[in-house]
This record gives sequence, C-alpha cells and structure tokens, in this order.
Amino acid sequence: MADSQPLVKCLVWDLDNTVWDGTLLEDPSVDLFPGIREAIIELDSRGILHSVSSKNDHDLAWQHLEKLGLAEYFVHPKIGWGRKSDAVKEIAERLNFAQTAVAFIDDLPTERAEVNFHAPDIRCYGADQATSLTGLPEFSPEVVTVDARRRRQMYQASFRRDAEKGTFDGPDEDFLRTLDLVMAIKRADEEDLSRVEELTLRTSQMNATGVHYSDADLRALLADPDHEVLTVTLTDRFGPHGAVGVLLLERHPDVWHLKLLATSCRVVTFGAGAVILNWLIDQAAQAGAHLAADFRATDRNRMMDIAYRFAGFANDSCACLAVLGEPAEEDVQRLHLLATPREAPTTMRLSSPELAEAAGDQDAVAHG
Repeated sequence: MADSQPLVKCLVWDLDNTVWDGTLLEDPSVDLFPGIREAIIELDSRGILHSVSSKNDHDLAWQHLEKLGLAEYFVHPKIGWGRKSDAVKEIAERLNFAQTAVAFIDDLPTERAEVNFHAPDIRCYGADQATSLTGLPEFSPEVVTVDARRRRQMYQASFRRDAEKGTFDGPDEDFLRTLDLVMAIKRADEEDLSRVEELTLRTSQMNATGVHYSDADLRALLADPDHEVLTVTLTDRFGPHGAVGVLLLERHPDVWHLKLLATSCRVVTFGAGAVILNWLIDQAAQAGAHLAADFRATDRNRMMDIAYRFAGFANDSCACLAVLGEPAEEDVQRLHLLATPREAPTTMRLSSPELAEAAGDQDAVAHG
C-alpha cells in the first residue's frame, strides 16, 4: 500500500441520506440504503471502527440506530448540531488515532469540504461510495488478526472501564484490584505471529528498540531453540484487552538477551510493563543468569526507558556481555542487570511459562 494511503482505522458516518434514505426529522421511519448494513459489518470484521458525526437530535437518531440493529457498531458517536469537523477531530482524539487514520463519509459536498478545511488529514468520501469502500485498499488490511476482529468490543469495554474508574473513590492500585486482571505470558505459536508482527510494527511509545520483525524473521526465531518469542495478553471483568506485549529473548548460559520488549500503550496505566519485566527478571534469577536488554532512545519511547531504569537496568559493563558482541546499530544501547528474585504482582494474576526450567534442560542437553 502506498505511503499516501495508510489504512483507515475508523470510519465516521453521517446519517441522513448517507446511512439511511431520507431525513430522520422529516420521516421517522427512514430505512437503510441497500448494502449499508453489509458494508458496516464487513469493515467491522476487518478491525475498522465505526463512529457517527451527524446533525440530528441525539436521542431520536440513536434510538433509530438501535431499531435498525446498528447502534452496537458505533463507538463514541457525536450526534448534535455543532460543526462536523469538530466532532470528527474529537472522535479521533478520543480513540487516540492520528487524523490520517480516520475517514469521513457524507452525502453533502459542503460538509465534506468543511471537514477537509479544518482537518485536511481526514479522508472524505461521498455517500455514493458507501457500498464500495470495502474494495478500496485503505479499507483492506493485508492480515486481519484475532484482535482486529474484536477491536470494537475491546474499545467498548475500555469506555465502560474508564467510566467506572471515573466514579471510583480510592487509590489507583485499589481500582486495579477490582478489575480481576489476568495477564497471560505464553510462548508464541504460528497463529500468534500476525499479532506479534503487528505489535512490533504499530507500537512506538512502549517499544524498546523500534525494530520491526517481519513474519519471516519471527518464524526463524520460533525455529531457533536458543530464542524465546513470547506474547502477552490481558483480560479483566470487562473483557479482553487482546495481545498487549511481545518479548524476543535469546538465552545464553550466563546471560539472557532481551532483544525486544514492546507493549501496547493502552495498558500502560495497568503497570503491564513493570509486571512483565519483574517476571522476566525473576525467571533469570532462578536460572542464575544476568540480563541484557537492547534499548534505542527515540522521541516517543521515554516511558519504556523509565520502565527499564525503574526495573534496575543500567549502562553497566559486565564480562557476560562479551558473548553478545556489539549491537547491530550504533544508536542501540545495551543495558545490563544482575537478576535478583522479584515478588509476584499484587494487582493482577499472572499465568506464565517457566523459562528457568527450560534453560536448565537446555544446558543439560548442551553438556550431556
């Protein structure tokens, strides 16, 4: 796909004469245009979110969407009498999407022009294109992951979670304990590869190196007994957060080399990065190994730098690092930590493999 046409992550719909045939305030029984329902459902199945920017009576319009069986497909709708450009920009901000990832569809050229003028990065489409959007490259991701197919449900769960947090009176840690959080760290299999690649590609704020690992790269690591490719998922009583982290680890007898740690920005407030690092440090301590971690500072990943430093990683020299050779690129730092046992997390339950046992078995085979 051309760089000028990044994938659309959210499509914002006008309603009158776009989703349904007519004006709701003039005809309360307006029905959908042919093919609209199918287009909305198909794009939703590809992980593309839907929202609404419509000049309408909010309650009346929302009730009609519910009557038509479509209300569940729209997240953070903006139905009122303000400028549509303001509504579309607010939707993008609420979803934490760049405006280049948002599209707007409306039957009126004047409304599309207004959005284009105030938010030129948002792509606009005429209502006559509604049923053909599924055939356009910007609405056609090459791979649709498990998480993509349930992206809408994850966002809706996030909104409910945020609403409950807003009414919670107490420390953040106490609120986290009410969520019944469960983190699962597991060895990746082939079905996980598309989600792992997506995380290495899309995550920038919580990506230790910014390196993108392709499907071929990941398959090679999966086949290498010296490497661990680990995925991290998170769930709570509101629903799944999906795949939220990936670790690429190379094990040597005396040092474990963390080549990449990437976690989703949406779970930063749950302390996911600290839980993952403390688990890995504890595993290394059980195996009697030091830890080395690659880190490349960027203008976006300062939070990951803080997570590493807070966990105890430092720019210390150690003889164990010699086996790793020099970093592949000059701007990659190699941080070091002498692993010591860590306590289990107090805000979530953790399900994870025993890397220390696997390392012991591997060493036994190597020296057998």
